[in-house]
Amino acid sequence: MPTGWAGRRRNQRKAGTREDMTDPDGDPDADLLARIGMGEEAAFRTLMAHKLPRVHGLALRLLRDSALADDVAQEVFLRVWRQARAWRPGAARFDTWLHRVALNLCLDRLRRRREVAVAEPPDQVDPAPGADFMLARDAEARRVERAVAALPARQREALVMQVYQGLSNIEAAAALGISVEALESLLARARRALRQQLEDLRP
Repeated sequence: MPTGWAGRRRNQRKAGTREDMTDPDGDPDADLLARIGMGEEAAFRTLMAHKLPRVHGLALRLLRDSALADDVAQEVFLRVWRQARAWRPGAARFDTWLHRVALNLCLDRLRRRREVAVAEPPDQVDPAPGADFMLARDAEARRVERAVAALPARQREALVMQVYQGLSNIEAAAALGISVEALESLLARARRALRQQLEDLRP
């Protein structure tokens, strides 16, 4: 993997180069992946500039730990660098695969945390609430965070994928390894639970 990863996140918004990332199958990342597979570091840097913010944001919202989020993001892109040569367009969109890898790495770290760590107060591990639920006052915002954190894991993951990561229902379902109908059911239950918990905060 190219050196200097630690500085990528700080400089990600400075990258201004645009690449031709289209392919006949509709995956906008296919060209970059082909070039990365041939060992082209410039293509890898371009891909990271586009994808790192969302991967790191996903990890941070699920783990609530910046250092762990950094580790997950680094592991995700290490896998990209190692596996790009074997990538075959058409099997799945790269963006879907990327989110699935990031999610699985986050879940693995959450399992380890539960196995070895003493319980922490819920508000220390809460994922941040989505934009639809952000409230002006800090006390209310912390209550929303606790409500989101209290959701069952799969409902919370579905909410993060669709609301925070901006994936379509089809993409989010693929990343979670479930059907679109199952995703929509998870989202509906998550939103219903949040409405019930936060009913008195509604205008």
